[in-house]
Amino acid sequence: MKFEVGKKYYCASACDHECIFEIKVIKRTEKSITYNYMGETKRSKIHYWDGDEEIIPERYSMAPVFRARG
Repeated sequence: MKFEVGKKYYCASACDHECIFEIKVIKRTEKSITYNYMGETKRSKIHYWDGDEEIIPERYSMAPVFRARG
């Protein structure tokens, strides 16, 4: 699956599954997406996992991972 412009994607925290993170895709290229995350506009490189696109908006051990899934 691919990230689509205008759609929202969700991810539960690794530590607390009641804590839900959200992104909304603003635009995309073949290699990156621009999105709103926690009130900020960010851009991330797209990675692939098991045929689906994924991004990691922050870099720390328990950071949320957003995947475009069907």
